[in-house]
Amino acid sequence: MSDKIKHITSSAELAALFSSTTYVAVDFYADWCPPCKAIAPIYEKLAGQHAVDGILAFAKVNVDHVQDVARTHGVTAMPTFMFFKEGRQVAVNGQKMIQGADPQSLGAAAQKLGGLAEKRKVEATAA
Repeated sequence: MSDKIKHITSSAELAALFSSTTYVAVDFYADWCPPCKAIAPIYEKLAGQHAVDGILAFAKVNVDHVQDVARTHGVTAMPTFMFFKEGRQVAVNGQKMIQGADPQSLGAAAQKLGGLAEKRKVEATAA
C-alpha cells in the first residue's frame, strides 16, 4: 500500500482530513469486490504521482468497516470515487463521482486535481 493513501476508519477521521486538506479524492471500496481490487494499484499509483501534503490527499474507505461514512455519502456501488474541495463534494471533469473501475476517468480526475494542487502549492510558496 502506498503511504500516500489515507485509510479512513471513522467519520471523524474523514472530517479531520477534510479540514486539513484542500482537495480529497476518496475511494469507497469493499474487500470482496473484484473491480475494487483491479483498480486499487492504479489508485495507489495516482496517489503517488499527485498527492501534495495539506493540499491534495487520496483516501480509501472500506464500506463494510465504515458504513456510516458510506451511507452519509450515498455510496451504493463499489468502487465509487468521489472528490471534495474544502470538505464539499465537487465535480471533476464534469463528474461528481465515478462508479466502477474506470481507469481513464479516474486518471483524468487525478490529473486535474493534481494540477489544481500544484497551482495552489506554487501560490502558497509565492505568498
